[in-house]
Amino acid sequence: MRPLKIAAAIVAAVALPQCALADTLTLTGVVRDFTPSHPDFEHACCGMDFDIVTATLGADGRPVYAPGSAGSTWSTYGQDAFNQWFRDVPGVNLSASKSIVLDNGIAGPGGTYTYHSGSFFPIDGELFGDYAYGHNYHFTYQIHGTFGYKPGAGQVFDFAGDDDVWVYFDKKLAINLGGVHGETGASVNLDTFFAGLGGRAEGNYDFDFFFAERHTTGSNLKIETSLTIVAVPEPETYAMLLAGLGVLAARRRRAA
Repeated sequence: MRPLKIAAAIVAAVALPQCALADTLTLTGVVRDFTPSHPDFEHACCGMDFDIVTATLGADGRPVYAPGSAGSTWSTYGQDAFNQWFRDVPGVNLSASKSIVLDNGIAGPGGTYTYHSGSFFPIDGELFGDYAYGHNYHFTYQIHGTFGYKPGAGQVFDFAGDDDVWVYFDKKLAINLGGVHGETGASVNLDTFFAGLGGRAEGNYDFDFFFAERHTTGSNLKIETSLTIVAVPEPETYAMLLAGLGVLAARRRRAA
């Protein structure tokens, strides 16, 4: 099978109804690694910073820096620096595709999917390499996907972790835990959240998750949700898939 056909098959498999993944839910996103020389990493500490992003995602699906081009917040150093967090920028960051697997505590469809790591360091020994205490700090993690919403079903999304976390449903900010801080949590009931936006009909909506680990020494990430989220590869992730498949195809040709 040619690389492009293989990639298309992978994307098609990702888009299958999540009922086929009753026991686990795999969310794949992009981790971007930074060095502590970046102004927004390792420099500011400590506390919540609720003024970093706006309430609506930008047209490119990334958070919009709330202070604008002329502003800053106590833990961030301007729009140009923040815009590098969730974009591939040569010479500034390195990226890799990484997945987390949420387990369903109930056999078969239904239940709550859970992921919990009290030591969330997905790129230890990779990209720019470890910084201190045997870990690679100073990274962001971005997951984009869709989920099925059913009004009145009481669907929930709970998060706890550090540092910054922003979660958007239908491109609207639902969880705002910006800042360099210890483990902090928030919970969203989708019925309540969508009611505050004028309501939403049953259907599929965008899910966007943005995480940043900006300061030593801890890194925690916990997700509990009854949502069935189907991760959709961002352009960076898809490019990584194609590159990897191209290498695989080249190796097979040489071996033939």
